[in-house]
Amino acid sequence: MRRFFLGLDEALSVRLRPLAERRAGRAALAALAHSGDSLVDFPALAAWWYLETGFVPGGGAFRTLAAALAATLVATGAKYLFRRKRPEGDWGGIYRRTDPHSFPSGHAARTMAIAVAALSAGVGPVAVAALLAWSLAVGASRVALGVHHASDVLAGWALGGLFGAVALGLPFPPA
Repeated sequence: MRRFFLGLDEALSVRLRPLAERRAGRAALAALAHSGDSLVDFPALAAWWYLETGFVPGGGAFRTLAAALAATLVATGAKYLFRRKRPEGDWGGIYRRTDPHSFPSGHAARTMAIAVAALSAGVGPVAVAALLAWSLAVGASRVALGVHHASDVLAGWALGGLFGAVALGLPFPPA
C-alpha cells in the first residue's frame, strides 16, 4: 500500500516538472514560489495589521497573521518529525541549505492559512478566490521546481486550511 501511494505521489510530482523546463516558465514559477516565502508574507501581513488596527489584537489581519504564523510553526516542527528529504534538483538552493526537509510544505501551509483566514477580514469573495488561486499556484510551482513532492504540498494545504479555519473562530473582537 505504501508503494502505491509513493508511486502516485511521484507520478503527480513528475507531471508538474515539465512546467519548469523552459527559461520563461522557470522564471515565472520561481517568482510564484518566492511569493510564498515567509520573508515576503509576514511583513505584508504585519503591515496590513498595522493599517487595520495599529497592532491592536483583533480584526481580520490579526487573525490572518496568527493563522499563517501557527501554520508555519507547526509545518516546520512536522518537517523535523518526519524528516522527508526534498526531491533531487538544482533549483532552490536556499531552501535546500536552510531546510532540507520537505514534508509538509511550509509555503503551502502558510499561503492556504492566509487564504482561508482572510475570510474573517471581510475582503470579499473575489479577493478570497484570488488568494486561494495564489496558494494553489505557489504549491504547484514548488512541485514543478522540484523542491517538494506533491504530497508535501497537499499536506501543507490541509494544515494551512485547518489553521485558517481555526483563525475564523478566534475570540478577538473585530477591528
